[in-house]
Amino acid sequence: MRTFVAIEINNQEILDNIAKFQKDVNIDAKAILPEQIHFTLQFIGEIDDVSKEKIVNAVNKIEFSKFEITLEGIGAFPRTKSPRVIWIGVDKAGGELISALASQVNTKLSELGFKNDKSFKPHITVFRVKNKINDVTDELAKFNSKIFGIQLVSQIKLKKSTLTSSGPIYEDLAVVEATNE
Repeated sequence: MRTFVAIEINNQEILDNIAKFQKDVNIDAKAILPEQIHFTLQFIGEIDDVSKEKIVNAVNKIEFSKFEITLEGIGAFPRTKSPRVIWIGVDKAGGELISALASQVNTKLSELGFKNDKSFKPHITVFRVKNKINDVTDELAKFNSKIFGIQLVSQIKLKKSTLTSSGPIYEDLAVVEATNE
């Protein structure tokens, strides 16, 4: 099974603002569905049931306090001149908190042999670009100062991703709640 550790976006105002952005921006790309919007703390990849149990045990040992993040800023990977992914970022303080949480996840999973192959940049993917498109720098700049809303981060999830022709289907394998109320 294909797996990753994530923070889901469940604030309806944010999801509505993202949907409006996806509708309003003039980009020839596939919009990510609201129920699939998340921060990937670490992509793990294909695992078996034995590894799954070890990973569940490891992520259940992660401790963090609830925190808020502001979703803001728009960008593209690898760059706006030839994007493959269009993303929304977070405020500086929120980014530092998410990065610290991703570091904890990476430490726990590294102990099991699952190393993160990329440096972590906190973002949520809102479009995937299938076919090469032109420079979107000017189009994204129209939305650069947009604030999408404030999300409370109170849990992380180990997710299973089943790839289908109509897009991925996500399923929760484990949920880790923040340690404070």
